[in-house]
Amino acid sequence: MGSKRAEALFGHDERMTSALIEDLEWRGLIAQTTDKKALIAELDAAPTSFYIGFDPTAPSLHVGNLVVLLVMRRFQLAGHKPIPLVGGATGLVGDPSGRNEERSLNESATVEQWVLKIRNQLSRFLDFDSKSNAAIMANNLDWTAPVSALEFLRDIGKHFSVNQMLAKDSVASRLESGGISYTEFSYQVLQAFDFLELYRRHKCTLQLGGSDQWGNIVAGLDLIRKVEGSSAHCLTIPLMAKSDGTKFGKTAGGSVWLDPEMTSPYAFYQFWLNSDDADIPKYLKVFSFRPRVEIEELIKSHESNPGLREAHRALARELTTLVHGEDECIGAEKAALALFGQGDLSELGEKTLESALSQLPQTTISRSEAFPTWVDLLAATGVVESKSAARRIVKEGGAYLNNAKVPSEDFAPTPKDLLFGRFLLLRKGKRDLAAVIVS
Repeated sequence: MGSKRAEALFGHDERMTSALIEDLEWRGLIAQTTDKKALIAELDAAPTSFYIGFDPTAPSLHVGNLVVLLVMRRFQLAGHKPIPLVGGATGLVGDPSGRNEERSLNESATVEQWVLKIRNQLSRFLDFDSKSNAAIMANNLDWTAPVSALEFLRDIGKHFSVNQMLAKDSVASRLESGGISYTEFSYQVLQAFDFLELYRRHKCTLQLGGSDQWGNIVAGLDLIRKVEGSSAHCLTIPLMAKSDGTKFGKTAGGSVWLDPEMTSPYAFYQFWLNSDDADIPKYLKVFSFRPRVEIEELIKSHESNPGLREAHRALARELTTLVHGEDECIGAEKAALALFGQGDLSELGEKTLESALSQLPQTTISRSEAFPTWVDLLAATGVVESKSAARRIVKEGGAYLNNAKVPSEDFAPTPKDLLFGRFLLLRKGKRDLAAVIVS
């Protein structure tokens, strides 16, 4: 992205150059560092080249990746040179970190396609046009593929102690849970080789990663010291966890992806809007690029009156705009309002409405049938326990079809009521929604 567009999206604070580590600590974004004082001195002395690896284990990054990706952006805004590495080689092998079982290996052609998609996603978040510290895209297949197995064992493998490799947390936990293949056991050697190559090619002296990558990153530091006689640094970022103990970035529908075809902008917006109140202060610190004073004000306002959801909306807007663009964010907000009768459903695009309705309890009916009554439809969605409960809602005046009040218990929609010829929106009271899909 262009430097002007990047600054418009992310903001910029010159003071971050010297206060970067302090800022990251305030945000809770530092788990471990090798030598904090030495790292700060190097960052203050001159722009530092650093990298983070992203393995293509799916056709898209997800919101968990966004944690480290935005730390990368913070480093670039502070004047340092980011190298996002997409693991075309390591993605063929599989990282054992955080897993209790062997990863299924994907076909080379599939991984190659995913590499291209993820590289395209990364280009939205980093500035590749800056004259002083433009990001550099890297793929570890470029230096791994040309090396023969014998060369790799002689030139790289000889520097690794099996005893030390077995002691790494990612390996030790797998050995305890049933074992690990040689393929995944060798992953840390490949990642260390990446650090060495980036050091050689771009004078990269810092690797960032999730806290589960500590052992792999330290292996790279050791390799640089043994082969090049030089030192480097690493900094790990805590893995995100939700306050209720469930995995961050997961919903009832699965992972929250950055690809709009896999998680729609509306669903992405709703993920942040529906976040648990207890998580919002942490999410603001981790994900928002607002000034610290604004974040503290939002947290204070949130804690005094969480029901207003002011902080939820601010975060949802910022991140949906960041990931999907301003137009998609506006569309997601319009859809959210329209579903609850505060906007015109007919003004929403078909894809936006379809995405919004896909998140709701729903039932499907055939176009060839006479449409059931509103009472029958609501009961079929499971929003109410029985048809008698649905009738009671109509009697009390709390029944709506496409935001219009349902006049009677025997009211049934007609084809003219269909939105885009195939959708109906049911509402019970102010907040309970359901969808009908006409096949």
